[in-house]
Amino acid sequence: MKTPVLDALIKLMKEDHVSFHFPGHKIKNTLIEWGEYIPYIDTTETEGMDNLLEPRGIIKESQELAAKAFGAKATYYAVNGSTGSNYIAMATITKPGDKVLVQRNCHKSIYNGMILNRLNPVYLYPNYNEKYHVLTGINPEDVEKAIQENPDIKAVIITTPNYYGVCSDIEEIARVVHKYDKILMVDEAHGPHLVFSDKAPISAIEAGADIVIHSTHKTLPSFTQTSMIHVGSDRIDLNKLRDRYTLFTTTSPSYLFTLSNEIATAYMDGEGREKLGKNIDKIDEVIKRLNAIDRVFVFTGDKDDSTIHDKDNTKILFRIDGIKGSKVKKILREKYNIRLEMSDYYYGLALTTVMNEDADFEKLISAVEDIAKTEGYEELNQVSIKMPTPTMRMNLHNAYYAGKEVLSLKDSIGRISATSIIPYPPGIPLIVPGEEITQELYDHILFIMENGLEIVGLMGYNKDQIVVIE
Repeated sequence: MKTPVLDALIKLMKEDHVSFHFPGHKIKNTLIEWGEYIPYIDTTETEGMDNLLEPRGIIKESQELAAKAFGAKATYYAVNGSTGSNYIAMATITKPGDKVLVQRNCHKSIYNGMILNRLNPVYLYPNYNEKYHVLTGINPEDVEKAIQENPDIKAVIITTPNYYGVCSDIEEIARVVHKYDKILMVDEAHGPHLVFSDKAPISAIEAGADIVIHSTHKTLPSFTQTSMIHVGSDRIDLNKLRDRYTLFTTTSPSYLFTLSNEIATAYMDGEGREKLGKNIDKIDEVIKRLNAIDRVFVFTGDKDDSTIHDKDNTKILFRIDGIKGSKVKKILREKYNIRLEMSDYYYGLALTTVMNEDADFEKLISAVEDIAKTEGYEELNQVSIKMPTPTMRMNLHNAYYAGKEVLSLKDSIGRISATSIIPYPPGIPLIVPGEEITQELYDHILFIMENGLEIVGLMGYNKDQIVVIE
């Protein structure tokens, strides 16, 4: 048979493109010659090795070393991505039927975890910064108010930093959550690097979160699908966590992924600390130089926005006046061989990691400057990209398992969605099962598609159909 996947990967490798997207190793990991060792280290629980599901030897020792590096009470390597890690963590801190306070712009895996664990969400919406057209953070006061109004909430689940690098005040949120004897889970998928530099925002573990999820493949030099679960306090039942871990984890865990977690952590706990510090300094310089270019603006925060406690600038969020973010992303890829992680109507997002070199940054600056000088202006409507706030008409997990039918998107207004509609990236649902499809949502979906952004969850060749409750 033909090998289209292999062929495409070889083609990508030969492009020698500049990577400002995931994975964190940037397809140039120099920590180990993976090609040489992979045939030998793709093993199983053979004699002399260990079992990730029941670690008693080398994996147990490695996880204990990782916990020390991250400042956690316990650390667990995960091989099903942070999606699987979120499922495990949520099942550990709740039981079916529990009510949880959830940040509305969380990743779709949190919603899937609520379906699997039959949880009842109370949503906490992030701030929408209208001045800069960016979803920012959440207020600790809003967390406290929600808990006071819903005292039967068992746990609080937040995401920080968000995709754009905006960090909420985790320390204050942790204080509020613990004041009411609740558990704080932080999906810190985009922040595993934070603990390794005092130039970066405070990490969730340092800030007092009870359980933290890391996508090591996102900002550390680790393979795609690698993740970690960190326990930050004695509020977490470790026996229950181990039980839920085995429930949601494959019985054939990859030694490649396990080793990748270990090597990435070992690197960051050594020379990676210095490299990250130097990169953060370089990024500060890059931001200044980009902002000095006519038409270019880099978002680094807003002193008038109290929900922005800090900003992780390793995520360079920039725009060029008079050019849509989606067009900037396309030009960078097609003309300059620079690949961004994502774009929206206004911005392009360059995700950097410790593996990016000075030459990568210089190429980005040069390309952005060239685009700003040569590309003409187009009329951009000052539109809001604030998240719609659909009404929950049916319990999330009941809606997921209910009878369904397919309608045209236009005819679905007023009906109850049986699916999630998700711009990808960043993987944050606009609507989930059980919520009403409104005119506002319909218009927002059309706006996203008209601007060349990818949406998953719709059906039909033209993505003009949606699954609704019968």
